[in-house]
Amino acid sequence: MDLLSKRSGWNSAEVDRRATIGRAARLLRACAFSILVTAGIATPCSSLADTQADEYRVKAAFLYKFGSYIEWPGSSFAGTDSPLTIGVMGADALADELAQIVSGRRVHDRSVQVRKLRPGNSIAGLHVLFIGRADSGRLADVLVAARGRALLTVTESDDALELGSTINFVVVDDKVRFDVAPPPAESGSLKISARLLAVARKVVARPS
Repeated sequence: MDLLSKRSGWNSAEVDRRATIGRAARLLRACAFSILVTAGIATPCSSLADTQADEYRVKAAFLYKFGSYIEWPGSSFAGTDSPLTIGVMGADALADELAQIVSGRRVHDRSVQVRKLRPGNSIAGLHVLFIGRADSGRLADVLVAARGRALLTVTESDDALELGSTINFVVVDDKVRFDVAPPPAESGSLKISARLLAVARKVVARPS
């Protein structure tokens, strides 16, 4: 099974070419990892820790790929050679995986930098912010702080889109999928490619 449809132009072959580690590429190509979501346990061949690691490998690869389908205002970058910066909060293992994936790679002809964020750290200067389950207690406050910024917020928590997140990961039929709530067109903030919206599990309109 392909992770993304051929119609979108983002298929498993593309992921295979760009992924930095073989296991992540195989996971993306298969779009599956051994987890029984409804039971809340791993399959017999995998420990809970391994299952979480596999899930984060897939999500890290998604985070890297998302950048190619987002357009930021020019004012979001200090200069033409400024990096695209991805902040990760509450998911150090994902941050480590993501750092491996983006090493030596570019998005929109910019290098990619990964920052681990701790409570109290500023989100200024970020272009993408992933907020993991470990920081779900601070989710609402962080999303309020992100409001009005040209910042792609990505989460993995229930009700995250309602709280203001732009993309929220979900696990459906043992596969990592994502829902999207695009920012209003008049906001002058991020622009999300229709190709990304086409492969989302669900696109949610924000209340006016």
